[in-house]
Amino acid sequence: MIDMTAPTVRPSIGITALGSYTPERIVPNAHFEAYMDTNADWIESRTGIRERRFAAPDEYTSDVGVGAVRDMLARDPDALGEVDAVICATVSPDAMMPSTAALIAMQVGLAGAAAFDLSTACSGFVYALSVASGLIQSGVARRVLVVGAEALSKIVDQQDRGTAILFGDGAGAAVVGPVPAGLGFQEFIMGADGAGGSSLYLRGAAPQLPGGFQMGQYVGMNGREVFKFAVRVLGDSGTKVLQKSGLTSADVDWVIPHQANVRIIEAAVERFGIPMSKTVVNLDRYGNTSSATVPLALHEAVQDGRVQDGQQLLLIAFGGGLSWVAGTMKWWGGAPSLKASAPALAEVGA
Repeated sequence: MIDMTAPTVRPSIGITALGSYTPERIVPNAHFEAYMDTNADWIESRTGIRERRFAAPDEYTSDVGVGAVRDMLARDPDALGEVDAVICATVSPDAMMPSTAALIAMQVGLAGAAAFDLSTACSGFVYALSVASGLIQSGVARRVLVVGAEALSKIVDQQDRGTAILFGDGAGAAVVGPVPAGLGFQEFIMGADGAGGSSLYLRGAAPQLPGGFQMGQYVGMNGREVFKFAVRVLGDSGTKVLQKSGLTSADVDWVIPHQANVRIIEAAVERFGIPMSKTVVNLDRYGNTSSATVPLALHEAVQDGRVQDGQQLLLIAFGGGLSWVAGTMKWWGGAPSLKASAPALAEVGA
């Protein structure tokens, strides 16, 4: 007989492997000065971005996603053991079908695994972590490969100053699976409001959104509205997920935010009382890579020794939809690909 009054004990699920990839081509702010009414200093002062990476002409989202998985496997050849599902968070898929997740799975030895794409723009990777955790908790999957991958340079109008200077290409990959008790994911909060869709969008089959809003061919954004939304929703969702987790801002060792604009990040973390010294920021080198920003930032902080075993992390992001997500996790650093590289760790301790 099942005791329906007994508390449900959730298994400890977290990240068991990490990898990342960025294209070789570095595009500095000065690139835009040649043909656009802007300058490098203005871009950096308004956004915090100094440079970003652009994919090669024959390099697409599945390619950068595969690059992130191969980076993971280079340090942990057994990282994909027992993986039976693949989720790719992206808004720049190679095709509407087949899914980019299926294309990645095919190339990394996971053909036959369940595979699907998740489209919540910059919120996508953290959304996908929550979905992966749910698949494992429900018994549908044993381990899940989550990839946040984008080739945004292919879908952004490079003549539009409002968007071209912001976005870059890249990918991060994580395996989600069982971790030691007391570590791993704690709580998630997710949401979306389609009423804000006209503030950040990319046209698909329909030429207009409900209500008659006409969409152009490329990514479109109302920067002022997105900024206001982002500051509010990142602060609110971060505060709520900490409360849901039984935590306070003082408990947080590191915030891993979506890397859209340094001013947004500064304003958001201020709202829940966490200093920038505890916030991982790398958008100065990569720009806004949408669903890839959080895994790129997390992987960098793990590799350089900032994120340590047992530390408390807060992941927050916002994106098209308009969408938002926040998650808490106790970091487990026991797997080979989750250990800091020796040279970087030495630099941190110097």
